[in-house]
Amino acid sequence: MERLLDIKALSQLLSVKEGTIYGWIHQGLIPYYKLNGLVRFRESEINEWLKKKQRHRNRPYHL
Repeated sequence: MERLLDIKALSQLLSVKEGTIYGWIHQGLIPYYKLNGLVRFRESEINEWLKKKQRHRNRPYHL
């Protein structure tokens, strides 16, 4: 079974504050699961999400 991350583990992995992750959840920007009221993240889905967020040198910067 794939490892699930909690908010604290994900914030450490991404080097962002826990509040930032809560904001991303609220805005629907990051894939997550809610299990009995607990927020969890699949590591593989986070890796895919990060790949999609990657900036490329030859592509212009757009928000």
